Amino acid sequence: MEFTKQGHSSVRLSRAGRSLVVDPGAFSEPDAALGAEAVLVTHEHPDHFDEGRLRAALDADPAVTVWTLRSVAEQLAAAYPGRIRTVGNGDTFEAAGFSVEVHGELHAVIHPDIPRVTNIGFLVDGSLFHPGDALTVPGRPVENLLLPVHAPWNKFSEVVDYVREVSPTRALAVHDGLLAEPGHAVYGRQLGPAGPGLGGAEYTRLIPGGTLTL
Repeated sequence: MEFTKQGHSSVRLSRAGRSLVVDPGAFSEPDAALGAEAVLVTHEHPDHFDEGRLRAALDADPAVTVWTLRSVAEQLAAAYPGRIRTVGNGDTFEAAGFSVEVHGELHAVIHPDIPRVTNIGFLVDGSLFHPGDALTVPGRPVENLLLPVHAPWNKFSEVVDYVREVSPTRALAVHDGLLAEPGHAVYGRQLGPAGPGLGGAEYTRLIPGGTLTL
């Protein structure tokens, strides 16, 4: 598959002329969801779910289908009957020619005073895992982990320990839209080959629009 990093936590996966997009939120490109056959959304927070971006994709192509959890599906289902699929932990499905497993149930704790929302992660073709906003361990080997490197709900030691627990071959940086270049450099030094490589996996950070064949 071809992996394209979009803004923040959004990615596009393509193969044989078909593509799916995960989490085209408000920090991603305005056209982040356009051209995708399927869209996967991990949870309702606006940096992962932007209703306008999704509606634009759904309106542009009547074949587009969205797979997501109930809190997001309820905001779209009435306007797009039959095209918004609700899924949860343990579900499996096929989207745009990719096999997808759903893992996880809750968003990571931001602060005890902030209610937790639901959150699901997507394991695509058994080889690439997007956890959304949680440090969910899928419970099976993962070659490519999309690693949320920076968020109000995590700290660096947790990021390192998460990579070690999942033990992927490659950790691909996502959820990085709040970092400036000095911040990217710090994470790269600690996780990448130029530094101690603390996670134990090959660390890769693409700029938005960058691609990689997985």
